[in-house]
Amino acid sequence: MGVFEYILHRHSFRAFSASPGECSCRVVFDSPEGQVFMVGPQVTLENIPRLDTTNSSVDIDLIGIAKNNNEKSAAVAFMSYNTMENLLKPDFFNTSNDTIKTMMSTVISATLPKTTNTKLTKPVNFTLKHIREFDPNGSLFCVYWNISEWIVGGCSVLKTNSSYTVCSCDHLSTFALIMQTSHPPESDSLMELLNLVCVIVGMVFFSLALLTFALCQWSPGVNNVARINICISLLLAHLLFLLTQQFLSLIRPLQVLCAVISGLLHFLFLSGFVWMFIEAVLLFICVKNLSQISSKKREVLSSGFLCVIGYLVALVVVCVSVGLVPEGYGSKDCWIKVDKGFIWSFLGPVCVILALNIIIFIRIVITLYSTLKNLNAEVSQMKQTKIMAFKTLAQFVVLGCSWILGFFSNGSKVLEILFLVLNSQQGTFIFLIYCVLNNEVRQQYRNFFRCLCCGRKKH
Repeated sequence: MGVFEYILHRHSFRAFSASPGECSCRVVFDSPEGQVFMVGPQVTLENIPRLDTTNSSVDIDLIGIAKNNNEKSAAVAFMSYNTMENLLKPDFFNTSNDTIKTMMSTVISATLPKTTNTKLTKPVNFTLKHIREFDPNGSLFCVYWNISEWIVGGCSVLKTNSSYTVCSCDHLSTFALIMQTSHPPESDSLMELLNLVCVIVGMVFFSLALLTFALCQWSPGVNNVARINICISLLLAHLLFLLTQQFLSLIRPLQVLCAVISGLLHFLFLSGFVWMFIEAVLLFICVKNLSQISSKKREVLSSGFLCVIGYLVALVVVCVSVGLVPEGYGSKDCWIKVDKGFIWSFLGPVCVILALNIIIFIRIVITLYSTLKNLNAEVSQMKQTKIMAFKTLAQFVVLGCSWILGFFSNGSKVLEILFLVLNSQQGTFIFLIYCVLNNEVRQQYRNFFRCLCCGRKKH
C-alpha cells in the first residue's frame, strides 16, 4: 500500500458498502480533496463515470471492473492533494539528463477499495490541470510514485495543451505531471550591459528631440506630429520596460500588475510602429511633391486626425487581443505569452507595418534619386550628396525598417548586436536628422548657447 493509499483509508468514507445501484459522495478537507463512486449488481450506467476535483478528474471503467467481481460491485476513491508536491518533489524524478524538473499538476491518487478483483479492464484517463505556466519547449511526463521516486512505467501522455494534460495509465496509484526543461543559457553580462547602455542613450536622445520639438520654432509647413509621437511612445515603452526588468522579482508574483504592464507595453510599442508608418507616409508625400505638404493636404492630415489614427489603431488591437485571449498577457518577463500563437497579436501588425514601410522607403529613395539626378547643383554637390546619403540611411532606422533584422538575428551574435544598437537608437537618429542637421534648428541652438554664455559672463 502506497503512502496515499494509507492516507486515504485513514478517512471514513461511509459510502463504501455495496448497494444494488450506484452512489457517489464528495469529501473536501483542508488540503486533500476527494470523491468516491461505487456501483452495485443492478447498475444501469451506460457511460464511464467521471470523478472530478478542482484541478483534476479521472475516467475509469468501473462498470467493467464490477462485472469481473463475484459481488458484481466495485468502488473507486479519487483524491487530489493540493500541497503534496512540496513533499513529493519533482526532484525525485530521476533522469539521466541534466534538466530542470517542474511539478505541473497537483498530486492525485486513485484506489479501488472494497473491490476484490482490482484488475483494470481499460486504461484509466486522468485529466490534470496545469498549476504552473506551460513551456511549449518542455517535455511532459505522466509519472506515478513508486516507494521513493517518481517513475513513468505504465503511463503516457494522451493529449496536452497549454491548460491541461490527459494521462493514460494501465494501473492505479499516486500520480502527477512533471515537466522537464533544459537549463536556460547563461546570461551574457556583456550583452545585458550593452542593451542597458544603448537603451539609456536612446532614451536621452528621445528626450532631447522632444525638448527641441517643443522649444524651437519651426516653419509653418513642417509637420512634426509623427516624430514627436514616435519619441513619446518609444520613450515611455523603453522606460516602462527598464523599470519592469529592474523590479521583476517584485512584480512577477503580482499577476494582475504583470498582465497590465505587458498590455501597456503592447500598446506603447505598437503605437510607436503605427507612428513610424504615418511618418513614412508623410515623408513620401513631401518627397513626391518636392515641397512641403500643400494646405489642402495639411488640412486632411491635421495633427488631431493623425493622433486619432496613431493611437486608436494600437488601442483597438490591444482591446481585441484582451477580448479574445485575456490570459495571453503576463509572461514570466511581464510580456506577451508565446503559447497559443498570441505573440502574433504584436508580431502580426508589426510585420505588416514593416513591409509597408520598406516599400514606401524604397519608393522614397527611387523618387529622391531621380529628382537629385535631374538637378544641376553648382555648390557643395559632394558634401550635399554625403549628407543626403546619411539622412537616407538614418531614415531607414527612424521608420523602423531595421527591425526586420530581428527575424534573422537568431543564432548570429553580429546581427543581434546590430539589431540592438540600431533599434535602440531611433531617438538618436531622429535628433540628428531633424535637429542637428536642420539649418534653422542649428541656428536656434547657436542663439541659445550664445545667450547662455553671455548670461554667465554678466554674472
